[in-house]
Amino acid sequence: MQATVDSTLDAHTDALVGEWVTLPEAAERLGLNLSRTKQLVRDHKVLGVQRAGSLMIPAAFIRDGQVVKGLPGTLTLLSDAGYDTVETLRWLFTADDTLPGTPVQALAENRGTEIRRRAQALAF
Repeated sequence: MQATVDSTLDAHTDALVGEWVTLPEAAERLGLNLSRTKQLVRDHKVLGVQRAGSLMIPAAFIRDGQVVKGLPGTLTLLSDAGYDTVETLRWLFTADDTLPGTPVQALAENRGTEIRRRAQALAF
């Protein structure tokens, strides 16, 4: 199984995400080797996309040396709802006044229960 990548990342989604890190940078931030970091992408624990010829992940997916709590489960729920990589990124990084903030910010602030509930509702 190869890493999840999507070469059709549009400028709007790219701008929503903001800061990206390369796999080596992500590995360093996570305290993992490169192979294990690639495995996180393959296992859908984080999303990776091709940008400027390199596989990159959103910097917001890493906080305090770990993958943001609740992110892997949320990614699974969105995938089950039929969201592709770009749609998932848009959903996670689009501000929602009812949260407030973005879903990825809510996950980082340990408000994942509400985010997973909303992601699960998308499948119905």
